[in-house]
Amino acid sequence: MTRTRLLTRGLIVAAAVAAVAVTTALSTPDVTKARAERALAPTFANLYVQQAAILGIPGITVAGIDASANCDRGGPKVADVGSGSDWICMVTFHDDTHRVQTGKFELQIKADSTYVAGGPSKLIGLRTITDKKTGRDVPNPVFEFDGTLDPDQP
Repeated sequence: MTRTRLLTRGLIVAAAVAAVAVTTALSTPDVTKARAERALAPTFANLYVQQAAILGIPGITVAGIDASANCDRGGPKVADVGSGSDWICMVTFHDDTHRVQTGKFELQIKADSTYVAGGPSKLIGLRTITDKKTGRDVPNPVFEFDGTLDPDQP
């Protein structure tokens, strides 16, 4: 291969790498504080309603729970973007007695915008709960759960 061809190929590769770097730098990160907050609160609320049904607690609705989340990644010195196992979200909601509760949930958010969340057992119960209808122990849907960040939300 001649020196000119090598130089041309090198310039093409360098231009391609630069284009990818610029596109990556200008794009919005897939994992952000806002996306985590918007995903966690409704997922938690839906699962809390499911838990209430298992426990035989009537009248619990997603709207009545009024869940919200405030998330942070890694403390004040870390930007609240990107995947990782260092996300902490404070979830505030109305429990089955209509009292406001707040609990710390630890999130492991993956690069594919999926997450696993786990909350405080003092607030949401143990890994298993007793189904009111069957009397059997079943998994507590709120103890640890999976979710997805909405890819269509900034």
